[in-house]
Amino acid sequence: MSIPANGNGLKVETREVDVSFGTMRVLREVSLRAPAGEVTALMGPSGSGKSTLIRCINRLNDTVPGFRSRGAILVDGLEVTTTQANPALLRRQVGMLFQRPNVFPMSVAENILYGLKLCGRLVRDEGRRIVESTLRQVGLWSEVQKRLDQSALQLSGGQQQRLCLARALAVDPDVILMDEPTSALDPKSTTLLEKLIRQLVPERTVLIVTHNMQQARRVSDVAAFLMADDDGVGELVEQGPASEVFSSPRDPRTADFVEGVVG
Repeated sequence: MSIPANGNGLKVETREVDVSFGTMRVLREVSLRAPAGEVTALMGPSGSGKSTLIRCINRLNDTVPGFRSRGAILVDGLEVTTTQANPALLRRQVGMLFQRPNVFPMSVAENILYGLKLCGRLVRDEGRRIVESTLRQVGLWSEVQKRLDQSALQLSGGQQQRLCLARALAVDPDVILMDEPTSALDPKSTTLLEKLIRQLVPERTVLIVTHNMQQARRVSDVAAFLMADDDGVGELVEQGPASEVFSSPRDPRTADFVEGVVG
């Protein structure tokens, strides 16, 4: 799978993105850079706008009452928030994993094939191969191969979250956004999912929102730190190679977060 990126090696880029919901300003002029084929961690305290930012990238905020945004969001160098851009096509390219597993009330196999059927891309007789392939990618095949026709709601929380990842992978996205994907999981399931995150690159680009600094250390190549100012508006304080952000942060606010003074 090729990894198209714009000329400066970025897969996803936000340029001075400013977000409000009604009269409440949530983000102020955030310019984020996520390199192709790497894991970028968005970290910061609760209320700093991390989830809002990541949901802007595949336009999940568009239907929220009062949502307004300024600035530009680019994927592969193309602006994706213009009226000409198709959100449905964008979401095939940019998958999403949420805080809690959002499996559909249907069988395991039907969950995986749902997106392909929805966009008319399921080739006849290919379903079984895709189901097995994606389940193997997320380490679920041996656990559920005899339960493919059973309801996905019968799986454990950790299994459901890996199934959701398999469903996202089935449509072959270039980018996967993850919003606190392990917050509802036990330690064993968290370890499994973190391992899967690292296996996704370099074929795919991953942006993961996490308030867990240790998780950001474990999985990321690039780290970005967001923090709300005195008015409660999220700002991008610092970003760069994860090793540098964690070992020698430039901004004292980042240092306080890394050292556990705030968080």
